[in-house]
Amino acid sequence: MSEPSTPYRITQAPFYQPQGNEVALFEAAYQAKLPVMVKGPTGCGKSRFVEFMAFKLGRPLITVACNEDMTASDLVGRYLLDATGTRWLDGPLTTAARMGAICYLDEIVEARQDTTVVIHPLTDHRRQLPLDKKGELIQAHPDFQLVISYNPGYQSLMKDLKQSTKQRFVGFDFDYPSPELEASILATETGVNLADAVRLVKVATAARALKGHGLDEGISTRLLVYAATLIKAEVDPQDACRMALVRPITDDADIRATLDHAIEAVFGA
Repeated sequence: MSEPSTPYRITQAPFYQPQGNEVALFEAAYQAKLPVMVKGPTGCGKSRFVEFMAFKLGRPLITVACNEDMTASDLVGRYLLDATGTRWLDGPLTTAARMGAICYLDEIVEARQDTTVVIHPLTDHRRQLPLDKKGELIQAHPDFQLVISYNPGYQSLMKDLKQSTKQRFVGFDFDYPSPELEASILATETGVNLADAVRLVKVATAARALKGHGLDEGISTRLLVYAATLIKAEVDPQDACRMALVRPITDDADIRATLDHAIEAVFGA
């Protein structure tokens, strides 16, 4: 049977700037049919990387934003009632396994552990997905791959993966790019001039130094893109920074004042 047309295929290459050899390593994992775990802080490019690899490999991408209310049925599928009776509706994981898509479970630690165990048969030598409610056993398409991501900084005893889940994946550690690369990313993606991109990265570097000292998380590359976009739209750089880099990440008056001072020092010079 030919592969059905799908809205999940990425038709234009997402912009992604490699930080190392992660592209080649991901390709090797895909060819070996190994599931992949991507770890790193918020907004450092994990999802963009997965989108880029799906495009590069020519595979559809099905993304699931995990949350604590998600059930196994949300991933696998369920019976629905309609005017003609009951019908089965595949969930995103089942759809991906059938058609050979890359299934990306974003922030998987947000899901309950009793939900994530449903992925286990797909992440070992079996590559199978049992649909107990339907009495069907799906053998995953040869092109299927499972990818998960999470932010290790948010781990706790209540929000972590079981070792029985972790040890089914190969893993990548992501972090914010080097200052030079991050400035290049901002300039390329938003069109902001390189000098302003460099200044934005200096502000982010100052904020990231406060992680664990008043900030739960540093300023992400994603927020830097927002600030650069505003500057490109002719918003005053200091206003753009306060709006995109400071106000979203903290309500602490002292931390805000510290970051506002850093912005003035960098952009007021």
